[in-house]
Amino acid sequence: MARNKRQQLTYEHIVLTDAGAKGKAVGKTGDGRVLFVKNAVPGDVVDVRIRKKRRNYLEGEATKVHTYSDKRTEPKCEHFGICGGCSWQNMDYKYQLQFKESEVLNNLKRIGHIELPETSPILGSDDIYYYRNKMEYSFSDNRWITQEEVDAGKTIESRNGLGFHMPGMWDKVLDIDTCHLQAEPGNSIRLALKAIAEKHNIPFFNLREQTGMLRTVIIRNTSIGELMVLVQFREYDQQIVETLLDELYTQFPQITSLLYTINGKGNDTIYDLDIVTYKGADHIFEEMEGLRFKIGPKSFYQTNSKQAYELYKVTREYAALTKDDVVYDLYTGTGTIAQFVAKTVKKVVGIESVPEAIESAKENAINNKIDNTVFYAGDMKKVLNDEFIAENGAPDVIITDPPRDGMHKDVVETILRVAPKRIVYVSCNSATQARDLALMDESYKVIKVQPVDMFPQTHHVENIVLLEKR
Repeated sequence: MARNKRQQLTYEHIVLTDAGAKGKAVGKTGDGRVLFVKNAVPGDVVDVRIRKKRRNYLEGEATKVHTYSDKRTEPKCEHFGICGGCSWQNMDYKYQLQFKESEVLNNLKRIGHIELPETSPILGSDDIYYYRNKMEYSFSDNRWITQEEVDAGKTIESRNGLGFHMPGMWDKVLDIDTCHLQAEPGNSIRLALKAIAEKHNIPFFNLREQTGMLRTVIIRNTSIGELMVLVQFREYDQQIVETLLDELYTQFPQITSLLYTINGKGNDTIYDLDIVTYKGADHIFEEMEGLRFKIGPKSFYQTNSKQAYELYKVTREYAALTKDDVVYDLYTGTGTIAQFVAKTVKKVVGIESVPEAIESAKENAINNKIDNTVFYAGDMKKVLNDEFIAENGAPDVIITDPPRDGMHKDVVETILRVAPKRIVYVSCNSATQARDLALMDESYKVIKVQPVDMFPQTHHVENIVLLEKR
């Protein structure tokens, strides 16, 4: 242990043995304190500068690597280590999968304190790059200046940037040249937008001052070649809007849905904004197993389309559905899971908080000629009550795919009261999933567990659990 000139605590020659919260590598100090270390890989031997002290652990960053882990690989992206979006890009994919599977099982045991069956090996993704169907980038007139630019000593001619927010710096954006998570023309569209805006001196947004015109751009694509671009402006200026979007469309006529919105708020969320269709349709379509799904700008759809199919196949298999079953699909989004299982059951009831998503779900069902689904919009804990269940019929099977926060305790209590024969719990956060499973453990036994990797190069992992009544 040592202290540098600024009296920052530094630990030397720390052996990193595991991966922990948010993908950070884990080691221990000589006196047994747990260390969470960013920008390192399990197996590295490093010096660590401490950034945060907690009662039970320390957080820091690696400042020197003495021995490189055999789990390392060369990062593909030039922005790796600065961007923060793909924190595991320097780890070989087979080890990413090992640590993700371990995280799921550890959370279920440590937080859930539940008896686990023998679990299935994690389902890896065939595509470990260019798998995302949705990316969102932010404009900034005060971009992050990289260390390479500082070292070069050149005059910074432009502070405009279009990319991702810097980790821990809400008002700074890293200008991105190439992102390896979404296939072309995603990168080309982003670069063209920046070039067009700078050519016409359209001001980029300043988050701190809340000034400028261009705020964000969302780019979505589908496996059948459809493409959506949504540009967010701070205020409406007809000449600016038309100049930017016309030139973009001229360069990329394959855009099937070109949209814009005006946002004068303090945040960039679009769910309470009106979306204007400038060219093409107000939606795009995705297809899966003969089903066609309409996706609007506010719709939730799994961001890895190919791996979502694998996720849904396991979900359907676990549900073990019969033609007489009534199924509730909680947090249904645009009704993808609901329609994916509809042909094998009597009825599917979908519930979702976003009204636009429910409208898309209803339209999707009509387009797919599915007549045994019903969809409701509203707050889950308020919608899912005894009166609702009496009206729609008690569920034989519940499929639930909540947001990262998991299910509200009132929803869990209702599920326990209704007592379906099976529950399939799909989660993007195994920690909150484990918490919810613990609440249901007295009445339901965990029968199967299947981790699924939807997000290669990151620490994020999905998990599917099958529960049956005891």
